[in-house]
Amino acid sequence: MNATRWIAPALLLAALAGGGFWASQNLGKGEQAPPVSYVLLDGVKRDSSQWTGKVMLVNFWATSCTTCVKEMPEIIATHEKFKARGFDTLAVAMSYDPPAFVANFAESRRLPFGVAIDNTGEIAKQFGKVQLTPTTFLINKRGEIVKRYVGEPDFVALHSLVEKLLAES
Repeated sequence: MNATRWIAPALLLAALAGGGFWASQNLGKGEQAPPVSYVLLDGVKRDSSQWTGKVMLVNFWATSCTTCVKEMPEIIATHEKFKARGFDTLAVAMSYDPPAFVANFAESRRLPFGVAIDNTGEIAKQFGKVQLTPTTFLINKRGEIVKRYVGEPDFVALHSLVEKLLAES
């Protein structure tokens, strides 16, 4: 068997693995959160400039996503635990989620934080083409993405990181 015919695929695989490793290690290292504008379910218009000085949790979710629904009580608890100390949460419903379902979910679960529907998909696009739900971003007081979670976060570790970020000046 000719060993040279395996070199190109092996090099390609190594490059892809290395690139994936590099991306996962560098994701959020001082990367600024994108500037976004959104409308909350109550009709209030907001934008990310209002996040300055706060630690923000931005959660992309859908009512049809079982993991999203399962983790929502933990997101509520996280919000309630830290909100008095400069922490805020924004739940961004995906563009494919029917607005009536999102409004009903937010009302029935008494979500204590802002909920926006990403009608056009622009917010998800600005955050790096978010497609998988849940995807959650933790943003520090300077507007830098500190951590990106795809899937349900380890909430104990998340709370520890939030504590650290809130302590920063």
